[in-house]
Amino acid sequence: MRIVIAEDDPLLREGLALLLRAESLDVVATAPDPDGFLAAVDAHGPDVAIVDVRMPPTHTDEGIVAAVEARRRRPGLAVLVLSAYVEQAFATDLLAHGSSRLGYLLKERVGRVEEFMGALRRVADGGTAIDPEVVAQLLARSRPDSRLDRLSPRERDVLALMAEGLGNAAIAERLFVTDGAVHKHIRSIFAKLDLAPTDRTDRRVAAVLHYLENGG
Repeated sequence: MRIVIAEDDPLLREGLALLLRAESLDVVATAPDPDGFLAAVDAHGPDVAIVDVRMPPTHTDEGIVAAVEARRRRPGLAVLVLSAYVEQAFATDLLAHGSSRLGYLLKERVGRVEEFMGALRRVADGGTAIDPEVVAQLLARSRPDSRLDRLSPRERDVLALMAEGLGNAAIAERLFVTDGAVHKHIRSIFAKLDLAPTDRTDRRVAAVLHYLENGG
């Protein structure tokens, strides 16, 4: 796994590099700003990019913009975005460009090495990893007249775990139910959210986007 790190805080940048190298991963480059990050992506062709949301010069959304551009330049690049705070718009902006090989974690998760490495590997393997704290905070932000109101409490539990990026087997294990029960709940979620199957839309991604955009 070849990794590029884009982080303007030198301590976190070098700490991440040391952590990943200790896990026998190949950190091919680090960068303190978006331009350096994109140059490293072009030069090294990494498998995974770890990118801070807020980077110079304005420390607003430069990291997100750079991540989207990096995936345009290198289709299939796995991106794990790090943020100091829960920022709903950034999570949904990322997913709007497709959820495959994407993650959004709070920086505090880096200190929980097992969780951080699990999310990194999930993203590198083609999955999605949304920080559980992001999901938990969004649960409290419901909007009136949302289709989410149609869901049962158990269906909301299933959808919340889908938003974290868990597959059916992992959801079943977390909720102590069978795979068949999870599959049934997901079919019901799709129906209640009016998500009909089409060739152009991944209903699982569409359900998670609706969940994030409507505050859980």
